[in-house]
Amino acid sequence: QVQLVESGGGLVQAGGSLRLSCAASGRTFSNYAMGWFRQAPGKEREFVAALGWRGVSTAYADSVKGRFTISRDNAKNTMYLQMNGLKPEDTAVYYCTAAAGSRTLVNGQGPYWGQGTQVTVSS
Repeated sequence: QVQLVESGGGLVQAGGSLRLSCAASGRTFSNYAMGWFRQAPGKEREFVAALGWRGVSTAYADSVKGRFTISRDNAKNTMYLQMNGLKPEDTAVYYCTAAAGSRTLVNGQGPYWGQGTQVTVSS
């Protein structure tokens, strides 16, 4: 089992920045691909960003490319999402997820999920 706990959400004005963290415990963190999804009210959960277990290969949704950066620190068992240039449409609950394979993770089929952290961007 892998336990995931997100933090760092909050209220920010449009154009501002936030950094989300996802702390992992349980099985070896460095063995897993990690990623972020989000779910806005009334919408389905959507993929945001993913990072391979080595921290080299990345993938981003088109809507966040150039604004968000995903990273991980395997020594600290923590993953991050640096969000710059936030827009009101980025408002959502953000979830971190882990999976053994990157494809499984990007498809939203990873077995491990955090409880989510709220990000609200005001216009």
